[in-house]
Amino acid sequence: MQNFLFDFDSTLADTRHVAVIATQQAYKLQGLTVPTPEAVISYMGIPIEVSFAKMAQEPLDESALETLYTVFRAQYQQAEQQGMAPFNGMATTLAQLKTRGNRLFVVSSKHSVALKRNLDQLELGSFFEAVSGSDLVDHYKPAPDGILDLLTRFDLDPKTSLMIGDAKYDIQMGTNAGIATAGAMWGAADPDSVKAESPTYILVTPADLLTI
Repeated sequence: MQNFLFDFDSTLADTRHVAVIATQQAYKLQGLTVPTPEAVISYMGIPIEVSFAKMAQEPLDESALETLYTVFRAQYQQAEQQGMAPFNGMATTLAQLKTRGNRLFVVSSKHSVALKRNLDQLELGSFFEAVSGSDLVDHYKPAPDGILDLLTRFDLDPKTSLMIGDAKYDIQMGTNAGIATAGAMWGAADPDSVKAESPTYILVTPADLLTI
C-alpha cells in the first residue's frame, strides 16, 4: 500500500471521553434528554448532522438541530483540552510511514476546521498532506465521498490506497470507494461489527501498518 487514509476519532486518537462530555453537555444546555455514554460512543464515526437527531428523544426541527450543533462544537472545543491523546505508538508509526515515502491523509466525520485543530493539538498535523471533513462532502459515511474526494484531488491509485478505521462505517466507506480497508482494533468500540464487514486487514496495533 502506498496511500494511507485514516479516520480520526478512535483511530488516530482516543477521543471518546471528549465526545461523551461535549455531547452530554450540549443536550443538557438545550434542555434535552441527555444521551448515555454508550449511545454517544455507538454513534461515533458518523457526523453529528446524522447522529444527533437519532440520539434525541424529543422531536427537533432544523433550527433546533443547528443550534444543538453550534452548542456541541463550543463544548467540544472546551472538552478537548481535558483529555485527547494519540494512541500509543501512533506518532512513531506515522513518522515511519512518512519516512519510507507513503502518502498520508485523514477522512473524518468531523468538520475540517476542528479536525485540523485537533491534529495540530496532538502534534500529528505535519504527517498528513490533506484532510477530508464532513463539510467537504455531499454524502456522509458510509458513502464513499470523503475517500473519492482525496483520490481525485491527489490523483491517488485506488489499488494502492487503504482506509484505516475503528468503526464499521469506515470499512463500509472504504469498500464503497473500491479500496482496501483495515480495522483499527486498538480503538474499536464494537470489534465484532468491524470484523463483520470483512476488512482487508485486521490491525491490533498501529505498528501493524508497517507490515502492509
